[in-house]
Amino acid sequence: MFASISSWWSGSPAPAAAPPASCPYDPTDPKQNPLNPKGLKPCCACPETKSARDDCFLNNDAAVADEKCKELVQKHVACMRSYGFKI
Repeated sequence: MFASISSWWSGSPAPAAAPPASCPYDPTDPKQNPLNPKGLKPCCACPETKSARDDCFLNNDAAVADEKCKELVQKHVACMRSYGFKI
């Protein structure tokens, strides 16, 4: 415990700073993601499949919605992936 404090007072050189991290992957950045040239955010991508999926879940009982809406969910996931979103 005191080693770190005493090294602070001893005047030893500070450890080298880590190199700057590269920018994290941003699927909304057209420069990083050529699949999304308009820079759409996840909330705005694939509105057709999103609304169909949401309507299916809203119009079906929770007990059967998972099975009935499975195909629509798969279509929406495929659409999102086509824009480079990792879901």
